[in-house]
Amino acid sequence: MPTTPQQILEQANAAISRGDVDGFLRFCTDDTTWTFLGDRTLSGKQAVREWMRATYHEPPRVEVHRMISQGDHLVAIGEIRVTDDKGSTTHHAYCDVWRIQDGRLAELEAYVVPI
Repeated sequence: MPTTPQQILEQANAAISRGDVDGFLRFCTDDTTWTFLGDRTLSGKQAVREWMRATYHEPPRVEVHRMISQGDHLVAIGEIRVTDDKGSTTHHAYCDVWRIQDGRLAELEAYVVPI
């Protein structure tokens, strides 16, 4: 199991980049909460699983430009490309603020902007 917040997120991102939703969710707490500012909040692994399966018709392409951690928080800044069910790809910049609890991703506050 990874020990630093950066390692946790790197391994979780590697799983989702392979299309392994459950592999990603192994790095999350059961009660993980994801808030996409101005859009929606997901509560719990099942809600995240359903959102990922509906959103990621192919594995997303995630490019992390930098990570900054302090205490139990990790900020990841990067870009993501997601392909929809019609084959169209959207490109977004993001800043994710994660709270880590007991070595797992417990809470996400996501700022996502199309580019």
